Amino acid sequence: MKSGTADAATLRILAAIRAVPAGQVAGYGHIARRAGLPGRARLVARVLGVSTDTTLPWHRVVRSDGVIAIPRGTPGHDEQVRRLRSEGVTVTNGRVRMPRSADGDALDAALWGPTPRR
Repeated sequence: MKSGTADAATLRILAAIRAVPAGQVAGYGHIARRAGLPGRARLVARVLGVSTDTTLPWHRVVRSDGVIAIPRGTPGHDEQVRRLRSEGVTVTNGRVRMPRSADGDALDAALWGPTPRR
């Protein structure tokens, strides 16, 4: 990937993360798809891992099965749990309930509204 392309991909990923509303979560793969990068969940994880943006709601991104990816017992895991709970997300044993569709249809509906009828 060329650096210009990488920068554009990073910006799209960051925008997709910022679009996740407070009190909701999204999987790494969903963020990748929302950013126009299907199949690039690991890229999402890398972007999150190097981001220094303190306003980025990184804590709203979890694995597709709802598990917090940061290892338990680490400060990062504890911080993610604290932030999610402060937004009203239930975290049980390091796991959250994911939107009802594996493709994130519930999250898309919440973010972008209903599809207009034709």
